[in-house]
Amino acid sequence: MDLDDIAMLRLYNQQIAAPVFKTVNEIVSWLGAVQAQDYNMSEWAVGVRLPGSTTETVKSAINSGEIIRTHVLRPTWHLVSAADIYWMLELSAPQIRSLSRSRDKELGLTETAINRSNTILEKALRDNRHLTREELVKLLADAGYSNDNNRVSHILIRAEIEGIITSGKIRNGKQTYALLAERVPDKKTMSREEAAIELARRYFTSHGPASLHDFIWWSGLPVKDCRHAVETIKLSFDSEKSGEETYYFAPFITVPKLEKKQVVLLPAYDEFIISYKNRRASLPFENQIRAVLVNGIFRPVIVHNGKVIGIWKRTLKNDNVIPETEYFGSPDKTTKKQVNESLKHYAKFLGKNIVFADK
Repeated sequence: MDLDDIAMLRLYNQQIAAPVFKTVNEIVSWLGAVQAQDYNMSEWAVGVRLPGSTTETVKSAINSGEIIRTHVLRPTWHLVSAADIYWMLELSAPQIRSLSRSRDKELGLTETAINRSNTILEKALRDNRHLTREELVKLLADAGYSNDNNRVSHILIRAEIEGIITSGKIRNGKQTYALLAERVPDKKTMSREEAAIELARRYFTSHGPASLHDFIWWSGLPVKDCRHAVETIKLSFDSEKSGEETYYFAPFITVPKLEKKQVVLLPAYDEFIISYKNRRASLPFENQIRAVLVNGIFRPVIVHNGKVIGIWKRTLKNDNVIPETEYFGSPDKTTKKQVNESLKHYAKFLGKNIVFADK
């Protein structure tokens, strides 16, 4: 298996090429978790995998509580299925809490302070009351919690990983918070070992071919837990070596032939790029600094047959989408035409008109 094979299999397994699912929840559940600190881009991360969908399709799934946007796995936002939220939180919370301990201490967020802020949040959000971040900042300020050094963000993250609050309905274009127990009343849990094994199974099925090191990075779990999970499931997966790495992927999958060129525009922080420790299969080292900035910002990318060939951005103005593209090389006219078609698809997803700068 070479890097081209790995890239193309990931394109198919991640539901970017030849997607088969019909709902937002199916896509998110299949992937396990979809990184979502840039909320607007996370909508497109789902949309690009769900033909015929629009931004309203994704918003509807969030508003209904089918999918949840919260801090889970690594200490950043992710979209997860409501059916998975409890066991994923219980699995990843200890690690996120450990990573946050030093900063919490600097901010004076003792366990007593956190317990008190959690009580305030529970009382404020009770009876299906959904409040924006701004409203919670004011509420906590009135209770003596200043927002110096972005303190409230850490308070809210802690309440999320403790299973107290989660994402609520979108109100006037703004995200809100709600009580998790009210948002997802059916609590599905499992043992820590079972949860790590299930997360590994989900990851290698949807993100494979991938290595143990990739899974360690994506899951945020301790190395010991990841090794045990992979050892437990590996006989149910195919594996091949490429260089010094062993890659695991679901069985009965053949490497697709490149019968036609595959061009797709992926959002910032898309799972196709960010979910692997080693990104060489799709993003050669010489281009990584242009797609992944030194400050950890992942830019939207143009993917051609599983390879990143450039980056893109868009300006939204009224009902128009004004795109810009930057290629790493010199694509042919056919590829440029396919990129433009993909940009039209993105504009349609947003319910807006596409306006090319050269017209």
